[in-house]
Amino acid sequence: MGDYTTIMARDGHEFQAWLAAPPGRPRGALVILQEIFGVNSHIRAVVDGLAAQGYTVIAPSLFDRIRRGIQLGYSAADMQEGAGYRSQLTPETALKDVAAAAAVVRNSGRVGCVGYCWGGTLAYLAAGELPLACAVVYYGKVVAYLDRKPRCPVMYHYGADDKSIPPAEVEQTRAAAAAPELLYSYAGAGHGFNCEQRDSYNPQAAALARTRTLEFLARYLTGTAAADG
Repeated sequence: MGDYTTIMARDGHEFQAWLAAPPGRPRGALVILQEIFGVNSHIRAVVDGLAAQGYTVIAPSLFDRIRRGIQLGYSAADMQEGAGYRSQLTPETALKDVAAAAAVVRNSGRVGCVGYCWGGTLAYLAAGELPLACAVVYYGKVVAYLDRKPRCPVMYHYGADDKSIPPAEVEQTRAAAAAPELLYSYAGAGHGFNCEQRDSYNPQAAALARTRTLEFLARYLTGTAAADG
């Protein structure tokens, strides 16, 4: 459904983004923020799936500032490589590209942001820095940034068995959240539970998180109580 397009950040950096249009009139727009594995087949499928729900959706290739075309799998070597790329980017630099992506789709209506892992952290930060209508954080580490308050509603999804984000961090995040009832913890789910390509994929948790996410997006992007489909 989607395809690559080239866009430019305000500092002149040109980069690729995966962009997908809805089948009919857009009901809003979404920026999807990658894990440390680049805009790979999983992220592109997320974009295409949300476009099918009626949104104009874009996923900026945040690693293009380091090297173009990075698409990784989920092996230990891929994780190490992706972590190396991530360490070369500050959140402030990445948010320049997030802002550029949001500007591309803004003519479709209110803009939301959904991020996964590293992208979840960036989605939280974007909620406080960019003019977004809402944001969704999937297993993003945000405890280091809890003093940077979101300016829009934020929904959170965490796996109760996530070894990289222990329950104490999740509870810190819940305590700091403006709407703690929008933070969900999924029993039996680990880090990356939403990705069907990962060993940690949990289809039950992923399906429930998706239903909650679609209802949340519909509420804040379209003003309706539930999403179609």
